[in-house]
Amino acid sequence: MKNLIRGALALLFVSLSLPSQAAVRVLATTADWGALTKELGGDRVDVYTATTAMQDVHRVEAKPSLVARARTADLLVANGADLEVGWLPVLLQESGNPKIQRGAAGYFEAASAVQLFEIPSKLDRAMGDIHPYGNPHIQLDPRNVAAVAKALGARLAAIDPAGADTYAARTADFGKRWSEAIARWQTEAAPLKDLPVVIMHRDQVYLCRWLGLKELAAIEPKPGVPPTAGYLGELVTKLAAAPPKIILLNAYNDPKAAKWLSDRVHAPAVVLPFSVGGSSAAKDFFALYDDTIDKLLGAAR
Repeated sequence: MKNLIRGALALLFVSLSLPSQAAVRVLATTADWGALTKELGGDRVDVYTATTAMQDVHRVEAKPSLVARARTADLLVANGADLEVGWLPVLLQESGNPKIQRGAAGYFEAASAVQLFEIPSKLDRAMGDIHPYGNPHIQLDPRNVAAVAKALGARLAAIDPAGADTYAARTADFGKRWSEAIARWQTEAAPLKDLPVVIMHRDQVYLCRWLGLKELAAIEPKPGVPPTAGYLGELVTKLAAAPPKIILLNAYNDPKAAKWLSDRVHAPAVVLPFSVGGSSAAKDFFALYDDTIDKLLGAAR
């Protein structure tokens, strides 16, 4: 009898220590969409994020550990619009997981829920790292996040019908809080309208459009192409007549070129978190926007 009791207790301990079978295993390609999935799914989702805010998502290696995660995923939440084109197709192929292949219910692209800007009229590699479907860096316009949340909440409910009520309630709650936050951010950021800025890469375009920042130039001569000394010199000359108030770069960027330009045009280089986890303050999607606007306002003053 004692042995039976010990065996039962051991089984109970093992069952409690294992992850809940009700959880939907999610592989998110970026920290932002991983954070949003957790907001909408709560305890029903087990989210693993493939990248961090300190990485350039264009350039990621499909390592064996990441392939192992993909093999067991029920849902892949990608940014899409070819942001992950350098590594996601390999990851999908190597995973052998039919649930998360393109076209399957377990494959979700955030970019499919929004309107993309900067769709090229022609494709030419001489133009730099361009994306054929448009600029994929959608997460720094909160209106895009609202649209993605609705679509992602519906997809979670579709692949986990038992949790449909939970997803619907959490999506509605997120939408309400997000709408209130957008109104607050837009009020706080009103002084930034028409502020002249230099950007590092085309990944800050949606932020500039939303806040009405006036983009004067980009440090990269072409998307994804590092600036040469000659190009930076030309940029200094160009900006002499109408200098920027701030120079924007992201947490994952090499700051050398921005610092060099900052010293010569006498405008501060501001490091934005860009993604959830890109600064000590940007711990979730709400805090990402709070910190971004705080940093912009602080530099603009």
